Amino acid sequence: MAQTEVLIKTLKQALKSQRLTYAEVARRLGMSEANVKRMFASKRFSLERLEQICQLMQMELSDLFQLYEESRQQITQLTETQERELISDTKLLLVAVCVRNRLSFDEIIAHYQISKPECIHSLAKLDKLKIIDLLPNNRIKLRIDEDFRWLPHGPIERFFEKQIQAQFLKSSFSGEGQQRLFMSGLLSQSSREVLIKKLQILAKEYADLQRQDAMLPYDKKENIGMLLALRPWELEVFKPLYRR
Repeated sequence: MAQTEVLIKTLKQALKSQRLTYAEVARRLGMSEANVKRMFASKRFSLERLEQICQLMQMELSDLFQLYEESRQQITQLTETQERELISDTKLLLVAVCVRNRLSFDEIIAHYQISKPECIHSLAKLDKLKIIDLLPNNRIKLRIDEDFRWLPHGPIERFFEKQIQAQFLKSSFSGEGQQRLFMSGLLSQSSREVLIKKLQILAKEYADLQRQDAMLPYDKKENIGMLLALRPWELEVFKPLYRR
């Protein structure tokens, strides 16, 4: 895919993540919606126009180029051996989670009890695993794809599953900014498929928002856990009452 095409695709994704439609872009730029659509379809933008669109999203051109660079990465999964290496070292796993959340070197050592040499050592390991490129002055360039996932039922998923069962779900979810919904009922296969698609869309929106918020200062964010699940299920207490 040509660089220009990928850059425009990145711009479209950034607009979508902020819920900015072509109509809204046109209104704010004083253009017709047809002209905006034509501009995106032809992929012809002046630098001035590109900067104006970035400003609508409170972004600099450099932020767009950073998103573009990240979108070019192709690593979507690690091997089981690599995941085992991560969970064998708590500080290494912490640094891996931090860089996936787009924290800088300075932010990691400022907010966690990990020394500069320890952090550099961990980053060097992540560079060897091809999760990042460790650049001069301890700058970090992610090499993982936006659709990166831990191995299904792999070492890290099993590790986090234990944490979810032991810690995450032991909450009333009644505090500010918290929410828990549980619903159970009879649904058809087609209805189930509709819900699964909606869960996938929500998961993608979560990832888009996380990527967008990566530009904010650390003190403007906090780690947020979100659990999405859907499966055939029945209370164990009812099972002896089934007619077989």
